[in-house]
Amino acid sequence: MMTGIVSYGTYIPTYRLPRDLIAKEWGTPSLGGERAVANFDEDSLTLAVNASIDAFGSREPQTLAGVFFASTTSPYREKQAAATIATVLDASPEVRTMDFTDTLRAGTSALLTALDLVQSGKHILVCAGDSRMGEPDSQQEQNYGDAGGAMLVGTENVLAEVVGTYTISQDFLGTWRTEEQDYLRSFPGGFETRFGYNRFIAAAVQGILKKCNLTAKEIANAAIAAPSQRTLQAALRGLGLDVKTQVQDTFWNTVGDAGTAQPLVLLAAVLERAKPGDLILVAGYGDGGDAAVFKVTEAIAGFRAVRSVYSQIEVKRTLPSYGRYARFRKLMRKDYTTTDMSTPVVLLRDQKEILPLHGGKCPQCGTIQFPIHRICIECGYRNGLEEVKLPRRGALFTFTHDYLTETPDPPTTHAVVDLDGGGRVYVQLADCEPERVQIGMPVELTFRKYHEGYGLKNYFWKARPAK
Repeated sequence: MMTGIVSYGTYIPTYRLPRDLIAKEWGTPSLGGERAVANFDEDSLTLAVNASIDAFGSREPQTLAGVFFASTTSPYREKQAAATIATVLDASPEVRTMDFTDTLRAGTSALLTALDLVQSGKHILVCAGDSRMGEPDSQQEQNYGDAGGAMLVGTENVLAEVVGTYTISQDFLGTWRTEEQDYLRSFPGGFETRFGYNRFIAAAVQGILKKCNLTAKEIANAAIAAPSQRTLQAALRGLGLDVKTQVQDTFWNTVGDAGTAQPLVLLAAVLERAKPGDLILVAGYGDGGDAAVFKVTEAIAGFRAVRSVYSQIEVKRTLPSYGRYARFRKLMRKDYTTTDMSTPVVLLRDQKEILPLHGGKCPQCGTIQFPIHRICIECGYRNGLEEVKLPRRGALFTFTHDYLTETPDPPTTHAVVDLDGGGRVYVQLADCEPERVQIGMPVELTFRKYHEGYGLKNYFWKARPAK
């Protein structure tokens, strides 16, 4: 039985924050380049969900045996995020859901676990999202970036077959954050780089090569998580890997250090350009290291990612000021008045409409409508509607810009979208300048956080320009 990666997806937020703006705000040297920034309505869960939707595609939800979510910035301190993601994907209630957290190695650890557990004919989705907060006026604030990545593991139509896996684990205090701390802490100087990252990445790479009886020269490309490109180059010195020809760029200059999602995003970038027969190495770091080697199959030639990593990096909006970023991250104390309310009762009652976005289809006239009514709005059929999953793409029917509602990213654009294949939804528009909004423009639905009524993270769908 061949086991490996059968699909993948990534999600890079649209916004970028130039590091020069951060440096200018605090009067400190700029590290250069820019970092990806999640919008105010995005978090680690929405980043992972949007990557997962692309990775899972139109496959039957019944084939999904597991959903594993990795993050160091899960939106809840006590509530499983993987269960929410599984519901969004319309998975069976019998799906196994697990959260991997509290270490940067969570993304690769979840991937290795899925490779160990997946059964014939089934899939396990591994997804990761991180939106880490560096303390203001610190190098970490410039260093970190936001992103989501997902790998679908299975046994059929495998793109990259697993050759072997390797893990080394050791308690190590390099970077940490306790329950009482808002920002990450680390020991000053090069302590973590020298005695943590360099040591563990070297051990993981050497360990997997030895276990698979391979030499470094046989690796076509390596996706290795790193806090920066310079750190990666130093760590690989003497390991036999040519950084220029065999190692994937970390995207530090355009995205930043994306935490648990970084190795999955880098692996996706490698797969986008891989050829049949290539040997690919992936490695992650955190209290030790994980590594795996994959062999690319002939199936890669017929696979096309929904969204390439490189195209998402190129399509961007630049934040005009540090102040806008500060509003996104709630670094400025401002109470936005809202009348949005919710309760666990409402979220349970309407769960199918809210998360996987189910609508109703009239058995008599075939009209698709949202939300689900008892009586058809078109022909008046009174015996209930059939529940159907709504499409994720459509065209803008009408819109209005709301400049009165307080929001970190004004204005709030309310939109009505005609979905491809039927159905019409009323949502907000995201990631688009108001002057670019036009009736008839193609849009796609994206999973976002709407508000925090009742002290809950209330998620739903928004529309954004189709990419």
